Amino acid sequence: MSRFANVVTIEVAPGRKDEVVALLLAHKARLKDEPGTLQFEVLLPKDDDTRVRVYEMYRDAAAFEVHLNGPSLAQWKKETAGTVVKLQGVRCTVVD
Repeated sequence: MSRFANVVTIEVAPGRKDEVVALLLAHKARLKDEPGTLQFEVLLPKDDDTRVRVYEMYRDAAAFEVHLNGPSLAQWKKETAGTVVKLQGVRCTVVD
């Protein structure tokens, strides 16, 4: 099985970037207990105050599916309602 990565771009409502980042960092802390989640990084583009990017790495695609249906992501979605304008992920197989 190949490792699986997801690169996410989150478009944030005006003036809500700091709130979204804080909630992403809380989500990241909860993922330490999620089996199969290997890495979760929050990235702030230097030239764009309306977007946040996230880099996620999972043991395999099955671990990513567990994450998608897990309680931490559900909590994050609930907490960020009204602050996220658009969320787009690019799912990737990791080449070793």
